[in-house]
Amino acid sequence: MESFIIEGGKRLKGTITPQGAKNEALQVISAVLLTGEEVRIKNIPDILDTKNLIQLLKDMGVHVAKNGPNDFTFKADALNLDFLQSDEFIRKCSALRGSVLLIGPLLGRFGKAVVAEPGGDKIGRRRLDTHFLGFKYLGAKFRHDEERNVFNIETSQRLKGCHMLLDEASVTGTANIVMAAVLAKGTTTIYNAACEPYIQQLCHLLNQMGAKISGIASNLLTIEGVAALHGAEHTILPDMIEVGSFIGLAAMVGDGITIKNVSLKNLGIIPDVFRRLGIKIKVDGDDLIIPRQPHYAVESFIDGTIMTFSDAPWPGLTPDLLSVLIVVATQARGTVLIHQKMFESRLFFVDKLIDMGAQIILCDPHRAVIVGHDRKIQLRGRRMTSPDIRAGIAMLIAAMSANGTSHIANIAQIDRGYENIEGRLNALGAKITRVEE
Repeated sequence: MESFIIEGGKRLKGTITPQGAKNEALQVISAVLLTGEEVRIKNIPDILDTKNLIQLLKDMGVHVAKNGPNDFTFKADALNLDFLQSDEFIRKCSALRGSVLLIGPLLGRFGKAVVAEPGGDKIGRRRLDTHFLGFKYLGAKFRHDEERNVFNIETSQRLKGCHMLLDEASVTGTANIVMAAVLAKGTTTIYNAACEPYIQQLCHLLNQMGAKISGIASNLLTIEGVAALHGAEHTILPDMIEVGSFIGLAAMVGDGITIKNVSLKNLGIIPDVFRRLGIKIKVDGDDLIIPRQPHYAVESFIDGTIMTFSDAPWPGLTPDLLSVLIVVATQARGTVLIHQKMFESRLFFVDKLIDMGAQIILCDPHRAVIVGHDRKIQLRGRRMTSPDIRAGIAMLIAAMSANGTSHIANIAQIDRGYENIEGRLNALGAKITRVEE
């Protein structure tokens, strides 16, 4: 198992470019299964989750060619569908959360798929009901293999379009249902669909492949089913979560950091949320410039009450940035309430921040109050273990701002979402060492 050793207190300065969006990559890579023609995808982040998904596609018989860094061509013209029933396939799916996104394209194109309990972050229950209900609406049937604890999803005929109202605006649920519906017979309407930029990008790719999707960027998608899809080329957006992570990092330990090519129009309210923490952000075209922040003071609401940040479906605040906001708030002037509604275990990492000297009250599994130090008390280096991707990067930011040396174990969780993170941060002046233990 690998770990990071971080020497805190280093000031970072320079320019950094965000990687391709992890969540979009997992969706569009899965979409290549919808056609036997070549699909080229650029700006794929070189992270553990995308590597594992690409390897899983290779195991299924997809031909994968690497054109250059972060640039791949996929051709799914000779799949081995028997592999879906193998123990190896089930094991790999169980270790990779993104494998759930294979269900929609397999069901839509081949009429069958296998579902194993997906792995990933340990942040609480992440139910698949929305996915299953959507597939049932389209005409799929489920058979539970109790001995292997997997679901076999099948349809004896072509899926049939229908109207459906999703029980929640699930991003992966919407993506999966859309990928199944593009090859269904007739018209499908999905109300309460997720409308994140990742979903928009997936829909744009599918339309390039010959799908007929309208309502993109809204919560009502209309999909006219087509008989077949063809090849296309697609470029993944910059990762908005990494952009937000770099804004937080620059506020805590930056001496002037420029974040290049952020796709500002697709960041939503992320920059404004950091501004409400008092962080100064300059916009230069499609770049963000974060000057050194000697102090930053949290705003209050108009009526004078304590600032509260809570996660919500797009265009609300993504839950993936709440961990970073908590760390940044520890050195603000003022008090913030963070309300994490979606996952019941995502705030449990704050006990490590408390050990580092942060003033945080964990009210319950979903709410934490952070009383900022206004930089008068520096966090202390500590030993930590990363429970998930986003807590891992938050711990890394905390460790870089801390006095002394910190140790973060289980950094495979960080590697799942951040490409060569220590190399890129060390180039700005950090001192992070990867060690094998």
